[in-house]
Amino acid sequence: MKTVGIVVEYNPLHNGHVLHYRKSKEVSGADAVVAVMSGPFLQRGEPAIASKRARAEMALAMGVDLCLELPVTYAVQPAEWFAFGAVAILEATGVVDCLSFGSESGTLEQILPLSRSLANESGELRAEIEKRLREGMNFPSAYGAAAAALFGESGPAAAELQELLTQPNNSLGLHYLIALQRLGSRIMPYTIPRVSAQYHDPLPGTSSIASATAIRNMILSQGLEAARPYMPEFTHDIMEREIQSGLAPVHWEQFRQPLFQALLTHTPDQLESFLEVTEGLEHRVQRSLSQLEQPTVDALLEALKTKRYTRTKLQRMLLHIMLNHDKASMNREELAKGPGYIRVLGFSETGRTLLKQMKRSASLPVIHQPARLEHPQLERDLAAAAVYANGQPRPQIRNYYSDYLLPPLTP
Repeated sequence: MKTVGIVVEYNPLHNGHVLHYRKSKEVSGADAVVAVMSGPFLQRGEPAIASKRARAEMALAMGVDLCLELPVTYAVQPAEWFAFGAVAILEATGVVDCLSFGSESGTLEQILPLSRSLANESGELRAEIEKRLREGMNFPSAYGAAAAALFGESGPAAAELQELLTQPNNSLGLHYLIALQRLGSRIMPYTIPRVSAQYHDPLPGTSSIASATAIRNMILSQGLEAARPYMPEFTHDIMEREIQSGLAPVHWEQFRQPLFQALLTHTPDQLESFLEVTEGLEHRVQRSLSQLEQPTVDALLEALKTKRYTRTKLQRMLLHIMLNHDKASMNREELAKGPGYIRVLGFSETGRTLLKQMKRSASLPVIHQPARLEHPQLERDLAAAAVYANGQPRPQIRNYYSDYLLPPLTP
């Protein structure tokens, strides 16, 4: 049985995701699909609009056969470590033959050879990145410019490659390919071109495909029915149930109190110990807090944002502070060790067959219930799930412990 892996957030699952799912099976010729999905908090440093369980249910309804959780240790990270964690899980299953991801370019022609050049990150690359950061670039732009420069291109070719790498899905795709190289993986990569809406588009287009950002904006400002044309019916039904149950929609402002408490009760030296608090940001945070007109997360992010510090980087920083993610335990050396387990969120009948195969092929423990394993990454997952449940519109005590109480989803 040929199996394709995909890396997803489904925040929420929409028509563009359905197209990617179908095209992934088509181009790879796969019989089964394994999805590695972020849990309650996402790569851009945001809470998911619906719980990981609801989003895993959407994935299974679409046709995904096995849905696995990307630990929060990797889910809330820049592209390099987000990609590495996800690809490492797919590799560790021992059953995934290929990887499919979306990109603006729709081709591997430029980024595949680049990934081979960048797989062994050199001191020279870090120096080139740092040089551009000092010039005022944000990290994604600095990385793209440094990679283009070191790839040996010059003139228009370098500019073209740099422009290509500023597009978020191309950049993330490059890091998937770098992860495959670093892991020595035999997984075959494919890329599917994005159509209609782009990653950050805040408004829907004229087709039935809108970005997840636009769909979330519609749900939060106009209600679920406004977003209905852009999502499959099963997503609408699951979201409707979650909203009626007081479990969704979830957004940053619902975490204002625990976040502000963490910011107000830590000294600058203590804040500096958290992940992504860099270059004196601990002082900028405290100055910005004292100057706010309204104590909202959005107001704080606007006060903190500069050309150098993107909203995404700042959101991740605030999330790491709120979740108590410190630099000492989540440094590059620790992250390079990879995920410590494979966490099952849900599976189909075909997925059940894959899980049986994984008893022989998996290189990491496969867990259905967290009580069966002790691991610092898992402890962070459990804490993140509880914090997320506390931020739902109508918090329910049992949801704080749902990771312990609920088995993986099945048909």
